Amino acid sequence: MEVLGQLINITMVFSTALIFAALGGMFSERSGVVNIGLEGLMVSGAFAAAVATDYATQYGMGGMSPWIGMLAGLIYGVLISLLHAVATVTFKSDQTVVGVVINILALGSAIYFTRSLYEGSAQTGQLVEVFHKQAIPFLSKIPIIGEGFFRAYPPTYIAIVLVVVSYFVLFKTPFGLRLRAVGEHPSSADTVGISVAKYRYIGVMLSGALAGLGGATIALTTTSNFAHNTISGQGFIALAALIFGKWNPLGLAGAALFFGMAQALRNFAQLFDMASQIPTEVFYMLPYVLTLIVLAGAVGRSSAPAALGQPYDPGRR
Repeated sequence: MEVLGQLINITMVFSTALIFAALGGMFSERSGVVNIGLEGLMVSGAFAAAVATDYATQYGMGGMSPWIGMLAGLIYGVLISLLHAVATVTFKSDQTVVGVVINILALGSAIYFTRSLYEGSAQTGQLVEVFHKQAIPFLSKIPIIGEGFFRAYPPTYIAIVLVVVSYFVLFKTPFGLRLRAVGEHPSSADTVGISVAKYRYIGVMLSGALAGLGGATIALTTTSNFAHNTISGQGFIALAALIFGKWNPLGLAGAALFFGMAQALRNFAQLFDMASQIPTEVFYMLPYVLTLIVLAGAVGRSSAPAALGQPYDPGRR
């Protein structure tokens, strides 16, 4: 029972960043803009969070430092996503190509700035102030469930709340209706006075904010620093969770938990004696192999927003 509780807990740790990033991708793609730049946005968020937390700690901010880092990751993610929005919405560039450029640019610039700030080192030092697991009174004492769900990092609780809030916003508010309309039938939305460009900008910027939070979460919980391999493909796994979850907050959260469990099993399996007979590389490739298998099964069954990837030109309605 104790082992099962620990497995659930580790699953929640690995799933948190995926939930943030997948929610971000959902807002972008629901507005009709493909965003395969989630990896780069997570890298940007991790970089900004680590640097901001480090400097905040040096200036005596203490326990507030990780929260300052989270805010920095969010803001920097929005700034990088603006490049994506300008290129795809204003100049109508190919959305897939722009996403690839964002991934390359974000990683390259983050490493360059890190070297500039840390005397040539390609990574920050170990952060002194990071998030620690917080137990919810009484609930954390419940067998299995308490250890698994109610003893977690603060960002995990925020991610769970955001899943519920995102569902409500997307399906129960005028904003969500307009955002979905822009992603499904932009010409019809434009006809009734909805600004397609405005809502697509908002969708892409929300993706930057949430993916930035995802990257910041990794830097401030599991790695406690930023390096070139801090994210290591998590953005692409989040994109897979988005597709597997059918662009629905609840669905993508479930998919993120599945992929998080795959990563937890990778770490957990190595604790058993039989793991010594299996090459370490097998465990590290497990989450990515499962991602490919799931995507292969999901393609053709998931229905993307009708106008996804299509630049909107008002002159061609």
